[in-house]
Amino acid sequence: MNKVEIRDRFFTRYKELIRKEMIPYQWKVLNDEIDIIIERERNDDSIPNEKSHVIENFRIAAGRKKGKHYGWVFQDSDLYKWLEAVAYTLGEQMDEELKRLADDAVDLISEAQEDDGYLNTYFTIEEPDEKYKRLWQSHELYCAGHFFEAAAAYYEATGNQKVLKTACKLADHIDSVFGQEEGKNRGYDGHEEVEIGLMRLYHLTHEDRYLKLARYFLLIRGTDQAVMGSKHLPLTYYQAHLPVLEQESAEGHAVRLVYLCTAMADVAAESGDEKLLNACRQLWKSIVKRRMYITGGIGSTVSGEAFTLDYDLPNDTMYCETCASVGLVFFAYRMLLSEENGEYGDVMERALYNTVLGGVALDGKHFFYVNPLEAVPEKSRKDPGKSHVKCVRPQWLGCACCPPNLARLLASVEQYAFVQKKNRLLVNLFMECKGSFEIEDGILDIELKTGYPWTGSVEIKVNFSGTLSACLGIRVPSWSDTFGVEINGKSTDLVAEHGFIYINQVFKEDTIRLELDMEPKRWYANPMVESDYGKFAVSRGPFVYCAEEVDNGKNLNLMSVEKQEPLEYEFKEDLLGGVGVLTASGWKTEADREDSWLYRQSNAAEKKVRKKIRWIPYYSWANRGENEMRVWFREENQR
Repeated sequence: MNKVEIRDRFFTRYKELIRKEMIPYQWKVLNDEIDIIIERERNDDSIPNEKSHVIENFRIAAGRKKGKHYGWVFQDSDLYKWLEAVAYTLGEQMDEELKRLADDAVDLISEAQEDDGYLNTYFTIEEPDEKYKRLWQSHELYCAGHFFEAAAAYYEATGNQKVLKTACKLADHIDSVFGQEEGKNRGYDGHEEVEIGLMRLYHLTHEDRYLKLARYFLLIRGTDQAVMGSKHLPLTYYQAHLPVLEQESAEGHAVRLVYLCTAMADVAAESGDEKLLNACRQLWKSIVKRRMYITGGIGSTVSGEAFTLDYDLPNDTMYCETCASVGLVFFAYRMLLSEENGEYGDVMERALYNTVLGGVALDGKHFFYVNPLEAVPEKSRKDPGKSHVKCVRPQWLGCACCPPNLARLLASVEQYAFVQKKNRLLVNLFMECKGSFEIEDGILDIELKTGYPWTGSVEIKVNFSGTLSACLGIRVPSWSDTFGVEINGKSTDLVAEHGFIYINQVFKEDTIRLELDMEPKRWYANPMVESDYGKFAVSRGPFVYCAEEVDNGKNLNLMSVEKQEPLEYEFKEDLLGGVGVLTASGWKTEADREDSWLYRQSNAAEKKVRKKIRWIPYYSWANRGENEMRVWFREENQR
């Protein structure tokens, strides 16, 4: 079985954080065993935030306790995502105490399952006669999908038969209820996810019914064949305004859209369905060409946590939910399985290193739901339209989908480093690791050594046991203006094809060195992006950078930098766990708030003072107390 062992300094820190801090902390939260403040993700009194109650809901559904369900109808999924993160952790390093805890959770989930296979604590406890009758908002199939993913991962890591049996029993139940056959329910969940989970079960069990059912849920969506309830938000919110094969623009709830696309890409890769793949390409283009933030965040408005229109990318009222970027990583990876386009890896990397990592504090116990590109604490407190923009990560959230979601992704990040094809292996993400892959007639062993993401030097050692030649593809990130390649110490001129360079040979203890351009860069948005016109953002390597008040003082909006001013880089080992810092000489306009004028006919009286501006990687902001933050800055012509 193909396996990757990660040794990377950067991601090993996160792996240890998940194992030692995030998983134990989240378990205590799910059990209501810790005294924390659970914040509503925005000013909305309907959001339940007294407790998590997730484990208690399962105990009640299983008959171990008496009581009422508390929390969202999708609260079960918090446990499932926690279990999936545990699975990846145990698969990497067995911990008998953690395994015992997870096995007990599996037993509890199994006990909560009804005799016919149905599994959902809310409807079992509160409304048993309403099962599958409110699919727009019930999240029954959504929760099932997360359980399928967790069950597959936990079975692969531990061999636990009960978790797989429980998942297959639920999948078989859903298959008996839904479909186009006479007498079956022709509905689908308002929140896509079951399709991803079914495909995960299919890849594990090779049960064709699961592939068929996933395909059904995808293709029935948005058609007049579907039978749904009447109470719902606009159909675009659910990506149900058109059949999926006809959708060309990213619409509605951002997480739902990328979960939909993840499943579509998975089914397309497995079945070779070119129509489904082309629909994925259209939606991908809409997202990354016209509706994605430079950080890899998606979702432009708090209303519906949704996309709005092309180039509408406000920095201070956006949503950019952590889960949406997690889903974008999933979508990008599934697309790479079908076609070798480096853009998928570029976007995956951008979302991972910026918005996904930004969703968790450096202590592993505080989390962002929303990831702004501009934040001012006083505005978040006093402007109702910005109540969702937090300037410090909460300990937990009323809607707690993001903390366990990013945990399961980061716990399995090495799975996204490579993409295996029948006769080739693609190096997609750069991290220190070792892997072995079955390629053609042999085993291809590969080892990466690198100081990435802080340095652009990557050493790749390759050995192939087969008799045939093998092909190795290496992604060259689009942000690297130049690159150099050496094979066994000899410089080689290679041209990137769709973002990859290819080396096709019989590998016998060969060494490839890749050198990427790590010079700091300025980026400019399409002029149609009104919020960023006349401004620039800075990056280095895979990181987008931001400026914080703690380094630069208040009123970051008054700062500007001249067009030709150079950016200087320095690594600070003692700052924020070790980060690379960018600095440049800029200007800060002096604002006299005591003056009597609000508007005037000239800005000639403006005074500017020289100011050294410092930027830190976006993912590391909000770890030094409540303060302002900004990604985009005004640029001035050379004086």
